Amino acid sequence: MNESQMIVGIQEKPKSIGKWIVLSLQHVFAMFGATVLVPLLTGLDVGVALVASGIGTLIYIFCTKAKVPVYLGSSFAYIPAITAAVAGAGAGSAYIGLMVVGLVYVAVATAIHFFGSGWLKRLLPPIVIGPMIIIIGMTLAPVAIGSSGFDGSQGWKVPLVAAITFLSVVVLSTKAKGFLRIVPFLVSIFIGYLASIIVGLVDLVAVFEGVRFFQLPNFSFIGTYAFDFSAVAMFAPLAFVTIAEHIGDHVVLGEITGKDFITDPGLDKTLLGDGIATFVAGAIGGPANTTYGENTGVVAITRVASVWVTGLAACFAILLGFFGWIQAFINSIPWAVIGGMTIVLYGLIAANGVKILIKDRTDLSKMKNLIVVSTMLVIGLGGAMLNLTSVVKLSGMSFAAIIGILLNLLITALEKIGPKVEE
Repeated sequence: MNESQMIVGIQEKPKSIGKWIVLSLQHVFAMFGATVLVPLLTGLDVGVALVASGIGTLIYIFCTKAKVPVYLGSSFAYIPAITAAVAGAGAGSAYIGLMVVGLVYVAVATAIHFFGSGWLKRLLPPIVIGPMIIIIGMTLAPVAIGSSGFDGSQGWKVPLVAAITFLSVVVLSTKAKGFLRIVPFLVSIFIGYLASIIVGLVDLVAVFEGVRFFQLPNFSFIGTYAFDFSAVAMFAPLAFVTIAEHIGDHVVLGEITGKDFITDPGLDKTLLGDGIATFVAGAIGGPANTTYGENTGVVAITRVASVWVTGLAACFAILLGFFGWIQAFINSIPWAVIGGMTIVLYGLIAANGVKILIKDRTDLSKMKNLIVVSTMLVIGLGGAMLNLTSVVKLSGMSFAAIIGILLNLLITALEKIGPKVEE
């Protein structure tokens, strides 16, 4: 496919305002379920996440000179780190960590601008990125099981609603046609919510009590909380996971539109836009931004690649962040619904890590590959922790990422200076 096969080109505006609005709302629906799910799972504010998503997308469009039809939404890669930071040192440490992630993006973008991107590919080969993503999904697995009540601790109502939600996701993802297949998680939320009302897990009267139609999100602006850097070591390495996802998303989108976005506008500019967007998100109390595959799917299906459409979708997202009733509804979604949905969602994250290894045709019969993968999985899932200072700790995914990168570089260097070990 190439841009000439697009119904609406990248820098082309839809012919009518009505069509423009509908196409933009479609992008909003595509990103909405996943974007609001991140603050729901981490305890951050839903309204702020929506505003951060919209502002971040507009920043990205500006930095890339409106050459790439990308939408930025809340990143799932940082859920374990945000949850741990909030539970440990407080939300302020999570915001600082996310802003540092944004700065890492900017630093990598600057390095690529001056030195090219070859060094990044050597640092982050599939043998390192695959296990990173597997660990993110598997680290979250106990949260999904606990929320869904399948640990035997919450009677019959919670597991029932979770099962209904889970089956809704499965059926919609595999059998639905057209638009419904793009938003299975969003539709499943409503199905699970209805089931929750029927079994008595939701009191609709209490949901909207004291809520205004229009209200300010609960922003946490930089400077309104203590600067706590204790979680930075946990967040910074994760930037390389989402940078790898960023590159992959842009390659896929390029294949869809017939463009090479890695060259024009350039990886330095796309990473810069993503990094500044994440920094701004953290600075206002929102989750990290990342390129959204859901919205890339919308471009592929609709053959509408207009940045005017993604830009208006960003404006709609900002407006939604100020609608009190929407926030009240989202905050009232029972954990049973979230749990049923995340059984699939977190599993998909881990499966994507496996998919990266398969797509690269990684040979796990080779001792080098086997050592890197197995070491990362044990460190990432085994609760390994390194105390850098009395307050700064390196653990989980972050620890595994650093070990994986260093171990891969070390073994590769040893292979070059000595005879190969027989497999």
